This record gives sequence, C-alpha cells and structure tokens, in this order.
Amino acid sequence: MHNKFEALARLGYIARGVVYLSLGGLALASAIWGMGNGAEGSSDALSSLLGLPFGRVLLGLVAVGLLGYVLWKLAQGLLNADNRDDDLQGFVTRAGQLISGGANLFLMLSAARLALSMGRGSGDGEEAASAWLLQQPFGPFLLSMVACGVLAAGGVQAWYGASHGYRKRLSLPSAHRQWMDPVCAFGLVARGVVFAIVGGFLFYAAFTVSPENAGGTAEALDYVHSLPFGPFLYGLVALGLVAFGVYSVIEGLYRQVEAPDMGDVRAAAGL
Repeated sequence: MHNKFEALARLGYIARGVVYLSLGGLALASAIWGMGNGAEGSSDALSSLLGLPFGRVLLGLVAVGLLGYVLWKLAQGLLNADNRDDDLQGFVTRAGQLISGGANLFLMLSAARLALSMGRGSGDGEEAASAWLLQQPFGPFLLSMVACGVLAAGGVQAWYGASHGYRKRLSLPSAHRQWMDPVCAFGLVARGVVFAIVGGFLFYAAFTVSPENAGGTAEALDYVHSLPFGPFLYGLVALGLVAFGVYSVIEGLYRQVEAPDMGDVRAAAGL
C-alpha cells in the first residue's frame, strides 16, 4: 500500500461490507423465516452487531472504517482519485460518490454513538441526511438535486454490475474469479435497484417538504415487498444486498486505489 490513506480506504470498503452483510442478512432472515418486524435499515444492522462477541469493539472498527470510506469518497468526488473522464458520466459518477460520502457520514456517526454507548443511531444515513438538507435554505431544491444524483448513481451502479464495468478497477484472483464475478455483478445490480427506489422517495420528500417521506433502505425493501410477487422479490433483493456486502469486502482487498497524498490535496486546494 502506497500510504496510510490507502489502508484507510480499504478498511472503509470492508466496513461497508460488514454493514451490508448484516443488513442483507437481517432482511434475508426475515424473508426466509419471518424473523423480525419487517425490513431493517442500516442502523438496525449496526445495532445487530452489538450482540456479537466484542460487539462494541467491532462497531468502533466499523466507525473508523466508515470514516475512511467517507474520506475516500471525498477524494474520488473532489480530487478525481479514480481519474474519470471529464464527461457527463464521469461527473454524474463523481456527484454520486459525494452523495454516498454524505450518507455514510451519518452512518459512521451512528456506529460511533453505538460503540461509545451513546444510544441508538438516528436511522438510515439517507433519512438523516435528507432531513438535515430540508432544514437548510432552499432545502427542497437541494434535496431534489440530491434525488437526481441518487437516481443517476443507482442507474450507473446497476449498469456497472450488469456490464461488468467493475472489472476495470478490480483485479480478481484467477483462482476465485469464477464465483467472485457473478457475486460482484449481482450485488451491484441489487444495490442499484435499491438506490433508484430511495431516489424516488427523496423526490417525494422534496415535493411534499416532508422529511419522514425520505425513506431509506428499510423503506425501499418494504416497497419491494408490496409489489406483485413481493416476497420473492424481497428475498432476491435481500440476497443481493448480502452479495453487495461480499463485493465490498472484495473491493477492500483487490480494488485499484489511487490514494492521494498531501501533495495532491495541496494541489487541488491551489496551495
């Protein structure tokens, strides 16, 4: 690894994987055995980690990892750490990375609160972030812009998985490529679908100027469950979220990470 920032970025991907493995696992258990009271959100997944041995220590590591993930998203969005092209797709992707960083900041704070025994987190990162945005000047307009970014990011992520675009930045080991490849593709498509539904909720919240309409992952899963063949689709998306958790861990291990150093940060700031 080139620097400590790269190590933090890789830990961030793995921390995101832990959250999605817990989230998808809870949803899958609900789909198969009817456990729980419906779909769970990201903060519920974090809370479930408390029941594990050394749960608070694990949550502390997840919080540190998510901080690294947020910083990496900022580097991707602001510093163009992935060297994306200066075209529409590149700008949309970078905007989505900044939005992801903002949502995961709230999730990181929830993990830190739980690890420090400061009570339960404030819900999904998406919900908390959208509620905060609506309180700002021109809040509905800002939230509608974020909704556009989330919808676009969901579409890009689903296409990224379906077209195997992740292969450009992910060096899968040949010995495990046969099972890693479909898991990565399935996980990305599933999360892209969830993102698109969350984006729709954000548009509705902006239109009604009502933070409680800004649903997160739990509400997206509930919506899937309400569709025709809902229980089957719900289980399929839950399995996809587990696959996305596995993909996140794979990213932490094998993704190309062009981590910036302080010289890059100073250059970007014009110092």
